[in-house]
Amino acid sequence: MGWFDCVASKYGCRLQGTTDVAFTVLDVLGYLEKIPVCVGYEIDGEVTTDFPTTTKLEKAKPVIEVLDGWNCDIRGIRNYDDLPENCKKYIEFVEEHIGYPITMVSNGPKREDIIYRKSALSK
Repeated sequence: MGWFDCVASKYGCRLQGTTDVAFTVLDVLGYLEKIPVCVGYEIDGEVTTDFPTTTKLEKAKPVIEVLDGWNCDIRGIRNYDDLPENCKKYIEFVEEHIGYPITMVSNGPKREDIIYRKSALSK
């Protein structure tokens, strides 16, 4: 498993006709001080945020931005506003880079561990 890839996720959302995104297993990142996120690919010295064709993908190197972690357990939190500030920043950063609203956030293994949220991107 690698770090979250905004480019591949944006491409997957577009192909599937996504209207909303469920962001899962967020609780497992709680122990990290820093969280890398792939925001683009460098191919032949140029950076792209569009998912490349297979021949170009073979040469692609991830462009990583590192965000501050929240360094605590978020399991049991049921309200988006109660999440640690850096956790909310991470969600909103990913949402902005994929271009689709993240309206559900999973912060634990159970069905009831889902936080429903209004996204700034929701229409």
